[in-house]
Parts: sequence; C-alpha cells; structure tokens
Amino acid sequence: MTSVTNTREIEAPTLPDDENLLRIGQAMSRMRVLTGRRMIGRLAIQHVAPGLELSHLDVLDVVRRAEATGEVTVGTIADNLRIDPSRASRIVADMVTRGVLRRKASQADARRIVVVLTTLGQRLLSEIQAQKYAVIGGIFADWTPEEIERFSLLFDRYVTGYENIFQASIKEAGD
Repeated sequence: MTSVTNTREIEAPTLPDDENLLRIGQAMSRMRVLTGRRMIGRLAIQHVAPGLELSHLDVLDVVRRAEATGEVTVGTIADNLRIDPSRASRIVADMVTRGVLRRKASQADARRIVVVLTTLGQRLLSEIQAQKYAVIGGIFADWTPEEIERFSLLFDRYVTGYENIFQASIKEAGD
C-alpha cells in the first residue's frame, strides 16, 4: 500500500508594504484582545448585577434591539445569537430567575410567550452604556473636537466597510 504525500508547500501570508496598513492591522489585533476580554460588560455586571454572566449581556442586547421591531421570543434570541433554541431557553430561564427578564403573554397572540426587560435589565443596559461612554471619554480626553469628529466619521466608514466585506463573504459562501 502506498501513501500519497501532499508536497505542496503552504505559503506564508504576505504582509502589506504600506506602513499604515501594517499599523492598522496591529491595532486591530490589539483591539480584538481588548474586546475579547469584554471589560465594559464586566464593569457593568460588577456595578449592577454581580453574578450575571457575559452571555446574559448578549441576550439583553438582543432583547433591546429586537424590541424596537416587535415582540421578542426565545426563538428570536436563539436566531440572533446563533445558538440552539434549548440553550437560549435555559439562558432566558436563568435571567428570569435573576430578575433581569420576565416572560409575558404576547399582545398579538396570547398563546405565545414573549420576553421583556425588567427594571433591573434596563438598569444593566444603562450601566453598560455609561461604562462604554466613560471608557470612550477617557480615550478621547486629550483629543480636539475636530480630531474626534474626523475619527468618528472614518471609524464608522471603516466598520461599515468591514461589515460589507463580511456580509459579502457570507453571501458568497452560501452560493
């Protein structure tokens, strides 16, 4: 029996020659580590609801965003977080027990159960926003208003471009 060995070499990725692109790439890596640690969420939990988990913040964010377009069900949460409905159901049950969410009958169809924020859930979302803006304010404390405005426009443009490329790659993978 003979074995076939793949002799094709794996090529190392080429780095851009542009110093600015290298700096952006390095900054992206540093930012990923910081956001991966979810320091803002951790601070908010510490101040408002010790014992909550970071996954609970993801659910709160989904509920907040989805409430703007209609009623929120466990299925809505599962779809938005891309998790199994049974897992979403367990997380919601835990959050109901902790007083962050509550269940109620749908106004549109009383047979359906929807999920809504409690006062504690709203406080937690407010604390997350306050922590986020405190961090942002600290970062920009020594920037001029013009620098902040320019950065905000460029950063929004950058993130929009990033989202567009990501969405196109998902669409392409589905074809």
